[in-house]
Amino acid sequence: MTGDAEQYLAVSAILFIIGALGFLTRRNLIVMMLSAEMMLHGVSLTLVTFSKLHNTIEGQAFTIFTLTVAACEAGLALALILALFQQSQSLDVDLWSSLREPDLPSPTSGEPVTLPVQPEQEFPRLSPAGRVPVVSQRNGDLSAVSGSSAATTSPQDVQPLASSHK
Repeated sequence: MTGDAEQYLAVSAILFIIGALGFLTRRNLIVMMLSAEMMLHGVSLTLVTFSKLHNTIEGQAFTIFTLTVAACEAGLALALILALFQQSQSLDVDLWSSLREPDLPSPTSGEPVTLPVQPEQEFPRLSPAGRVPVVSQRNGDLSAVSGSSAATTSPQDVQPLASSHK
């Protein structure tokens, strides 16, 4: 092997090892997803390195396929993480053990983890934007009635706007 290939393989091995350690030691789901992506990039770098060494393009083709699958996996995983976060208000993996099959044992060996109590959130109320404008039709003219004359217009004078498509 040449010196460049050994350096690329060393970097790819370091990326894979850091990703595997991050995936196995962290409990935050976003960090776990980033660690899995790091492992995939390490494998992709290895594929490209061996492809360059053997003067073929199969490594690049597999890398493109791997990166496409990794992008789809990241999008789906982040959507799932957001949906589950809205339910549990936490990214801790242990809180989601209730999603397992009923006949499987709990993955945690210690005490059950309880959800933190969140106070009820009060959302701000918006003030009304104003009255709905009244539109009158006189002499074939469509014109909006101003606020001061809207009070003097009788309901018989006000007609809905005619549709332009007939």
